[in-house]
Amino acid sequence: MVLKSVLERDELRRTLVRISHEISERNPGPEGLALVGIHTRGAVLAQRLHALVGEQTGSEVPLGDIDISFYRDDVGDRGPQAQPQVHASHLDFDLSGRTIVLVDDVLFTGRTVRAAIGALFDYGRPARVQLAVLCDRGHRELPIRPDYVGKNLPTAREERVNVRLDEIDGVDEVTISPDIDEPEVLVAEEDNEREGSR
Repeated sequence: MVLKSVLERDELRRTLVRISHEISERNPGPEGLALVGIHTRGAVLAQRLHALVGEQTGSEVPLGDIDISFYRDDVGDRGPQAQPQVHASHLDFDLSGRTIVLVDDVLFTGRTVRAAIGALFDYGRPARVQLAVLCDRGHRELPIRPDYVGKNLPTAREERVNVRLDEIDGVDEVTISPDIDEPEVLVAEEDNEREGSR
């Protein structure tokens, strides 16, 4: 399978540094800010952004992560073998009155973000919700637009964007591949809508 490299380790780090600066600039009062990552790779990216925003602002911004498995609009349509892996959510702070920056790896149809917003509002009523994504590949099915974008990726709908992060995959990279059902892809990506490949 031919992979097209889009971001490698250093480029990915620089991209996250830029996003963190944009978040800090648009939210000058860090006491009202919180970062929430969407499992799985969005949660890892949120941890990295949390550290960077903390360095820039000198403040400890609340950090959380959220699982959207039961908020997905296709959960009832999937067979038992195709159900997503469920993770615990951690939102150990009051969302009320805060600006919540939702963090995800790839923005595609918008359905993951819609589910995340639904899940988020079950925990409280933030003043506003912003969206930060490492990659925006287009092909939206819902009217959702990110506030912070690491890289816009023109892709064909049948292509797959693969995000690999050191904490999970042992490497930092973003690649684009043809969406073909090769066993190595299926094993690595049990749920290609959420687990690093979309």
